[in-house]
Amino acid sequence: MIVVNVDVMLARRKMSSGELSEKVGISPANISILKTGKAKAIRFSTLDALCAALDCQPGDILEYKPD
Repeated sequence: MIVVNVDVMLARRKMSSGELSEKVGISPANISILKTGKAKAIRFSTLDALCAALDCQPGDILEYKPD
């Protein structure tokens, strides 16, 4: 299972979901889907924008956990 750690990175950066939404250019609803782990896929362009906004690497956002 792939876990999306957007909520962890937001907390580390002391950034709100709304602020991230504005910086990345995706809706607050889509940020929420990523935060709750309900996302089925993520575009590389979105991952790139998240990494730029959060000043992190893809591995900081995505994590593999065996089922």
